[in-house]
Amino acid sequence: MAGFLVLGISYGFLMTSRGFPVIYPLAMSALIYAGSMEFVTVDLLLSSFNPWGALMLTLMVNARHLFYGLAMLPVFRGTGRKKPYLIFGMCDETFALESADPHPAGTDKGWYLFFVTLLNQIYWVGGATLGAVLGNLANFDTRGLDFVLTAMFLVLFLEQWRQAEARVPALIGLLASLACLLVFGPDRFIIPSMVAILAIFILLDFHSQREAS
Repeated sequence: MAGFLVLGISYGFLMTSRGFPVIYPLAMSALIYAGSMEFVTVDLLLSSFNPWGALMLTLMVNARHLFYGLAMLPVFRGTGRKKPYLIFGMCDETFALESADPHPAGTDKGWYLFFVTLLNQIYWVGGATLGAVLGNLANFDTRGLDFVLTAMFLVLFLEQWRQAEARVPALIGLLASLACLLVFGPDRFIIPSMVAILAIFILLDFHSQREAS
């Protein structure tokens, strides 16, 4: 979670370096609460008005959340009134934590999930606000700050890889993404990657069910 704070600070720095007041990173981090899309929005807000382009870009950048939601459905079952906030607060870091250890022994599942989600959001919003304030007080060289998001995804992948008992799904996702990157290019490979990964897993599940029968 401390890494999420540092990531938020870098986002706040980046926003103020592009001329946005503190209220922008504060409001966007609290309401949008989708780190990758917030980094993309920095340049999106400075470009010409194109709502359809913004909509399609948002769908491409955040398409992975569809898979997060499907994977967390059984985990969120029985959480009652906390469930809407758990759905809203689902992000990459929260998914990594809750999917790896959804209910430690001796804790209430609903409250555990709630506070993991809440603390992650507090770290992100607090970090973004702190970074924006510090960015207004002093000049920083922000070159390379937009790479911190890529670094975060790499760390999350390596941590999941280290803890996973079965690594074949991770390899499938990695190879499918690389193949789509080569075929469709860096600007259009995300959705094809998701579709390819989903299709592969459906075929594997169908094959295993046929063998079992």
